[in-house]
Amino acid sequence: MRAAPIRTPRPDLLPLRVDHAEETAAVLSDPVPHTYTGGSPPRPAALRDRYGRLVAVSPDPAVSPDPAVSWCNRVLRLRAAPGPLTGTVRATVADRGATAEIAWVVGTPWQGRGLASEAARGLASRLRERGVRTLVAHVHPAHRASAGVAAAAGLSPTGEVRDGEVRWEVRPTPAPPAPSPARPAGAPGPATPPDGDPRSR
Repeated sequence: MRAAPIRTPRPDLLPLRVDHAEETAAVLSDPVPHTYTGGSPPRPAALRDRYGRLVAVSPDPAVSPDPAVSWCNRVLRLRAAPGPLTGTVRATVADRGATAEIAWVVGTPWQGRGLASEAARGLASRLRERGVRTLVAHVHPAHRASAGVAAAAGLSPTGEVRDGEVRWEVRPTPAPPAPSPARPAGAPGPATPPDGDPRSR
């Protein structure tokens, strides 16, 4: 997962940079989005340090210290003027690129507008283009809005619960079985018992 913008109908998903920290901290300053995810609003200095560590790993913040894992960290910025930053999405790609866990958060002033759904769909589409086969998200069972975002990205809830959150998942559709070869004209069909009931033998 190399860092590259992801375009969706309204927000662009831009690769994370250190100078996004202050604006991101302001967007996520309301404690409401943390009700179900835990934690508290990030402080600008702490977020700047965190982003700095991510970028210090590599000029490309999509590269993690673990060669078996890739990151896809993006901020959401509306293209319409004045183009504010509205939230973040991220994916952790593992299992040799076959599985990705995705997450999202949108600031309170921009919630309820479908921006998180657009971003999650855009991220999921890019991941599939890059060969990811299984997408996973963890959603608090009471967080209806987040469940709607997961569903919009094509995920469905499973019966698995971890740390109070339901695992949502989408797996690749199995390939249909190969059709049976056509029987040449005039060839005999399957043998049928004398009584006409194939179950009798």
